[in-house]
Amino acid sequence: MRSVGYAVKAYASAEAFLSSGHLGDTGCLILDVRMPGMDGMELHRRLLASHREMPVIFITAHGSDEWVRSKALANGAVDFLSKPLGEDELLSAVRKALTQE
Repeated sequence: MRSVGYAVKAYASAEAFLSSGHLGDTGCLILDVRMPGMDGMELHRRLLASHREMPVIFITAHGSDEWVRSKALANGAVDFLSKPLGEDELLSAVRKALTQE
């Protein structure tokens, strides 16, 4: 993503992100629905509960789970993308997330 002008940080887990000290300077989160330890949905719930609202894009290899998709979008996710996904699809979602008011 750096080649299109975005600085990207990757974390090994949701817990690593929470303890990173970068919550305040994160413009957008791309979360997998299923991750080891705390999953993406739980991380999103915790951020919302602590009033740390930031744009979230979910990705999943289990795109057929409409309940999870609808819950994520109802809770404010910008997008919910199914793997495999193309670079253009992801970039479009990131641009949408970063231009939201």
